[in-house]
Parts: sequence; C-alpha cells; structure tokens
Amino acid sequence: MNRRQYFSDLLRQRILILDGGMGTMVQQYKLDEADYRGHVCRDHVCDVKGNNDLLVLTKPEVIREIHHGYLEAGADIIETNTFNGTSIAMADYKLEHMVRALNREAAKIARECCAEWTKKTPNKPRFVAGALGPTNRTASISPDVNDASKRNVSFDELVVSYTEQLDALMEGGIDLVLVETIFDTLNAKAALFAYSSVFEHESDPPPLMISGTITDASGRTLSGQTVAAFWTSVRHACPISVGINCALGAIAMRPHIEELAKIAPETFISVYPNAGLPNPLSDTGYDETPEMTSGFLKEFAQSGLVNIVGGCCGTTPAHIGAMVDAVAKISPRLVAA
Repeated sequence: MNRRQYFSDLLRQRILILDGGMGTMVQQYKLDEADYRGHVCRDHVCDVKGNNDLLVLTKPEVIREIHHGYLEAGADIIETNTFNGTSIAMADYKLEHMVRALNREAAKIARECCAEWTKKTPNKPRFVAGALGPTNRTASISPDVNDASKRNVSFDELVVSYTEQLDALMEGGIDLVLVETIFDTLNAKAALFAYSSVFEHESDPPPLMISGTITDASGRTLSGQTVAAFWTSVRHACPISVGINCALGAIAMRPHIEELAKIAPETFISVYPNAGLPNPLSDTGYDETPEMTSGFLKEFAQSGLVNIVGGCCGTTPAHIGAMVDAVAKISPRLVAA
C-alpha cells in the first residue's frame, strides 16, 4: 500500500489531529540572543533572535520539548519547525548557507519524537509533516505603492528555494508535505511546482497537504482570492487535503471551511485556527481557552465539515488535548473513494 492510500484510509477511519502553534510556544521560553546563537552561530555577523527555525540547531531541546508536548496531548501529525526554512526567508538573518542543515535537522528531530511516541502507542502511529511556509515575500503584490509592477521575488526564485527546502526535509525523514499559511497563491504554486519536480520520478511520494489563509472578514487571501478561486488555483496538485489556518479564530473560519467542504468533495478538509484574537494580557497571547477552541471545532466535526483539526497561533498542548477529546467519538467528513 502506498503512502497516499495509507493516509486516506486513516482519514476515513477517524478525524486526525494536527499539532498546535510553534512560534507562540517558543515565545513562552523567553529566549535571548545568546540562546538563539548557541555555539553554531556564536560569531555570526548579525542578530538572530526571533529566528525560531534556527533553534533546531542552537537550542534543539526546546523544539523537542514542544514536539513532545503536542504528541503527549494526542497529536497524530506534528509539523517540522521549518515555517521560515527557505533561503529567501533566511536571507533576513544572512543564514542562507544553513538552510539545508536546518531543514534536515528539523525533520530528524520531529522524526525521532514521532518514533518514540509510536513505540509507546503502536495503535496510534505518529507522523511528520514537512512545513513549507509562505516566505516573507510575495510574488503577486508590489512592495512599492508607487510602482504596481515591482516585485521583490520571482516565481523561479521561489521554486529554487522551495526545492532546496524539500530536498533537505526528505533527507531528514518526513511523511507528508504541508504547504501552509498561504496568503499569496502564486508563492504556493511555486512550492507546488517544486513538489512536483522533486517527486516527478517517485512512485510513492509523501502526500501533499495544502492550507490557505483567509486574512479578514472579506473572505479573501491577502492577494485577493476567494476560497473558491484559491481552490481552483491549487486543485491541479491533487493534494490529499486542503484547508484553512492562521489569521482567524475558528468562529470566523467556519463559513469558509463550509464553502471549501462543498467545493472540494473528493479532498479531505483540514482546519487549524488561531486561539481566537490576539490578547497581550493572556498567558498565550490569545483569547481562547482550550475548551473554547475545541468546542468550536467539535461543532465543525458534528456538522461533517472536517477530517483534520489542529491549532495555529496561540494554541498549546492543552488546546490540542482538548481537541482530541472533543472529536474522538465523531465520524470524519465523508470523502469519495
């Protein structure tokens, strides 16, 4: 049985649980510049504080602890700590030369954590999703309000950068590829092109997951696409799942998930919202408690809208544990064989 069929069978059996926020969890450790530098970047030419992806090399125990927290809470799938793990994003820190090592190590750490938990719960195997973020540039929108034609990145540059990231993630050992937090579909299409190129001659590639981001009440991505337009733009990649994450809490996401579930009847649906709205007075920096977020997602499940649920910014292992309990007895959304 190939990997796509294996995951399809699992997704028809039960709702799978994705992990929660990584960046907001890292923030709780209150790491300083020295922590981010470690020995690896001790003499680096510029500041690296805030480069969370670098921590897989300089503070791996933090990333392991976060992964283990989500796995202990019941997550089936954890994402590699590689949201900004491209040469394009790493250029801000002058760390383009470390991209391969960073992605390879991130995948290895996640792989080891999943192996440990699969051994503990063999009836509940755990999986690694290689996370490909949107980068910090956009191929569709000008960075200069006075020049609508200007771009600070090209499609070809994005393809090269994503290809390098994917190659390294595969070396580290991933089970799935997750192109996530898509605010510009042209960026995502570059990632999808890289995916198709890397696995062109692979008979059993890691299944592809796609997750877009609706930025506000308009129901559009930052580059202006509706949910339907977004799906039309990426469906050619034949992902095993498509969904929405980040930017919004679950309540605001619901109409968009409902629409996506209707227009993608043969594709599994994922959703991993933020824990409500940002709140600097909260311990996690966001409004919703685990009970609140899991309650909203339980209603999604009861309405037959989802196959994969998890959390994004502000969610914690407690949020993921509450989701596990909330959807445990609910059947997944039906998808045609």
